[in-house]
This record gives sequence, C-alpha cells and structure tokens, in this order.
Amino acid sequence: MPAAAFPLAGQGPAGFGSDSDQDHVLSQAEIDSFFGKDSAISGPVDSTGIERVVSTSGVSSERLPMLEVVFDRFTRILTTSLRNFTSDNVEVSMDRLGSQRFGDYLEKVPGQAMFAVFKAEEWDNYGIIVLSSPLIYSIVDALLGGHLRSDIASNGPTSRQTGRHHTAIERALIEPMVRIILDDLETSFSPLCAVNFHFERLEMNSRFAMICRAGNGVVTSRFGVDMEGRGGDVDVVLPHATLEPVRDILLQQFMGEKFGHDGMWENHLAEELWQTDLTLDAVLEEQTVNLKDIMKLAPGDQLILRRKPDALVSLRCGEHALFTGRVGRKQGQVAIKIEDVINQKPGTDRATSYS
Repeated sequence: MPAAAFPLAGQGPAGFGSDSDQDHVLSQAEIDSFFGKDSAISGPVDSTGIERVVSTSGVSSERLPMLEVVFDRFTRILTTSLRNFTSDNVEVSMDRLGSQRFGDYLEKVPGQAMFAVFKAEEWDNYGIIVLSSPLIYSIVDALLGGHLRSDIASNGPTSRQTGRHHTAIERALIEPMVRIILDDLETSFSPLCAVNFHFERLEMNSRFAMICRAGNGVVTSRFGVDMEGRGGDVDVVLPHATLEPVRDILLQQFMGEKFGHDGMWENHLAEELWQTDLTLDAVLEEQTVNLKDIMKLAPGDQLILRRKPDALVSLRCGEHALFTGRVGRKQGQVAIKIEDVINQKPGTDRATSYS
C-alpha cells in the first residue's frame, strides 16, 4: 500500500489543526497502526483495531430467555432417559449456552466426535447434535456390560480415541441414543410449540455436517453427561435461521407472556362500552343560509323545509352519520324507522331495520 494514498482531510482552525496540517500524508507506519499492525515487528502479532473487529468470532444476538427454560427442562428429561437407556447412574447438566459463528464452532470440535444431523419439520431447517468421543466410549462400555476399571478411571476414555475412527458397531449403538436425545428435545419444546425433530444421518467428518454457511450465527449449548467417573459432552447446535419461526416465543420472559395485552381488562372495557349512553340527532334537512338572514330572524318567522313527507332522515352521533330512516309515529310519539346503515363494513351481520 503506497504511503501517499491517504492524505488527511482539512481540520478546523479552533485548536484542531492548522492550514499546514491539511497537506499531511499518512506514513506506512501510521497506516499499519490504523489497521492493527506494526511494521517494526516481524512475525505474527496480536491484531488490534479494525482487523480485530472484522475477524471477531463473536455473534451479537438477542437473549432468548425461554430457550434457557427449554434446555433446563431438557436436562431433567434426558437424565431420566439415559438412566433407563444405559441402566447406569447418569447425571446431565448444562455447562454453557451461547452464540457464535458456525465455522468457529466446528474448528474447535475434536476430530473423533460424531455429528448427528436432524431436521426440524415444522421450522423447515436443520440442526446438529455433536457427541464427544469420551461420551461415545462410555456409552458403548455401558451398553456392552463394561464396568469402570482402575486403568480407565485413571487415564479416562480419551486415551483410546487417538488414531482411530469409530466403528460401525459403535455407530449402531450410538444411533438409538441420538433418537432418544431428539425425542427429549421435542418434549422440552412441546409447552411452547409443536415441533418434530427428524433424524437424518450420522456423520464422522465435520465437512459432511455443514447445515449452514460458516459465517452464519448459531446457538450452541453444551450438556455434560457424568456416569460415575466417565462420560463426556453433548452439544446441541441450532442455527439462528432454524429458530426464526419461534423467535417471538423464545423472547418471552415467562411462558404465556402477551407483551402488554390484558384479556381481563379488554373484556371489561368491551362490556362497559355496550352500556355507554350516546345522543343521536335526527337531521330533517340541511340548508345553507347567509349570516345576514340568520340575524334577521325573530319570533314568529317560519323556516320552510323543502323535503318531501316520505324523504329519508339522517341520524347522526356528533359529526358522524350512522343511519338513515323514515319519520313516523308510534304510541303517540314521533319515531324514526331505520332503513339503512351508513358505512357498514362488508360481512357484518346487522339488522337492516330498527324502530
């Protein structure tokens, strides 16, 4: 990058620079410092400035309070299900819940993990469940009748994962566990919304488990599975696009929140409105008269109405015309029979004649 490519803009005279500063040109060292580099230091250094902002792995997202409630319920349900599945003492706990880029998450997954890809049918998108290698070995040992030996307790199941991939037998034993996890996840979401998580495939390579672009944001939750000295981690990864159809529900502070709507108050207000007294004015005719003629009116003068005896009368409430009707007499009193409703909305079921 040439040093003469960034001349400084002119600055104001009030203590911010003089006229001679307007022709100042940024040097290469100043440009490198602006972009978070130091030209005097060779080799890799910690980036600062714009480079750190651009390359940040964090994803800014809204907090989803109800998702935390769902995962808390998920840990309790999964604990019971894994105890029945393995016939062992299992404890499940949620270790973390956060948001990051999908590509950054995959870079930190160990090589021998299993990726279970599933589809949320109602949300029309995908998610993945990542099983760590120590957990896979622990589940296989429990299903095949293995017990916790002293050498495994000291070294841990991780000592067996180096240098080999999981066999077809191990995959066949783990697949029922994945289906149990998906069923429990469905049950955890059921109080909020109905969703069906359909198991798609089980992958060994993270490249075949790509369910969205590497730069897209995902919600990652890690659950620790402890089986009396052995166990591992289960990660549930849901892209933000997958949760978009139910984002409004997950943003609620508590279950059933209506964001300002109060049904009891609305019903009470509607009932009281039906008891409101209104004044209707019957307008026989309207004429335009000069103010000079009105000032000449005196007691005994007559106003001539040019309407016919069977002409319609307009009924108004304030400035709004509501009905039209005909003048008549009922029980010795002047009455108006409503013939038509003015500005009636289409589809409303109201009587066309009142008296």
